[in-house]
Amino acid sequence: MKEIEEVKIKSIFPKMFMLRYVLLLIGFVIFGGTIANAQSISREQLRDSIKDLPYFSIHKDNYFITGVPTNTAINSTTANVKYQVSFKQIITRGTLPYDMYLFLTYTQKSFWNVYAESFPFRDINFNPSVAIGKPVFNKNDKLKGIASLALEHESNGRDSIFSRSWNRLTATYKTKVFRKTSANFKVWLPFGYTEGNPDLLEYVGLAEINLSHELKRDRLYLNLMLRKGLNFEGKGVVRSRIYFNPFKKNISNQFIMLEWYLGQAEGLLNYQNSSSMIRLGYVIKTNEFDFFK
Repeated sequence: MKEIEEVKIKSIFPKMFMLRYVLLLIGFVIFGGTIANAQSISREQLRDSIKDLPYFSIHKDNYFITGVPTNTAINSTTANVKYQVSFKQIITRGTLPYDMYLFLTYTQKSFWNVYAESFPFRDINFNPSVAIGKPVFNKNDKLKGIASLALEHESNGRDSIFSRSWNRLTATYKTKVFRKTSANFKVWLPFGYTEGNPDLLEYVGLAEINLSHELKRDRLYLNLMLRKGLNFEGKGVVRSRIYFNPFKKNISNQFIMLEWYLGQAEGLLNYQNSSSMIRLGYVIKTNEFDFFK
């Protein structure tokens, strides 16, 4: 009976802690900021900014971080490195009709067991997409948000029983919700996923929200990503990040990042496994939406 009670406590504690942690962070972000006024960027200013963007640029954060689990024993197979390479290529220099523009993206996320013998890669996820972006303006013709529609593919490039892949049509909307807080809402319509991972949606769900809060301009930021699986259990993700730029005289997009990933589907191969990983490392932070600064 004592062992059963211990198992129940261990299974309940992460869910309670996750809920309290999410509420704490959301409260901090909401009450720590001032409600944002209408964006100061006009339609013409944004058009000029998009025309000045380089064809090739960063899409998501590019990082190299390493860390250990908090929910299991720490050893050479549970401690690892996670790194990501992500870029975007603008196809249309000028905008398409209705202020739309076309672009391609590619993101590759890898899990590398560098502390194990022979340094094997545990999982590599490939995520290309083609997308259309469109700025959204308010009645005063000031920037309100950026919307995009994308066709994405994600897979681990393996075959047989280790094959994991899915496709999705995604809609994303990025906006500023407070003076120093922005939100990225993303929903998707999945298809082509039932063969290798039929229960994937129970873990990744159909949507996610990503909140970013500026504590100190160009120096310190908080980020929180939430995702809930299609189930009545505690499956989902809470991923929190702290970005710190230690270079006082070097204001750039280079930061030290502390990440805590709590939940499932961190990688495709073992998407059903629960993980609680704390990692620290170097990141080249995306400046894709600097319009909202």
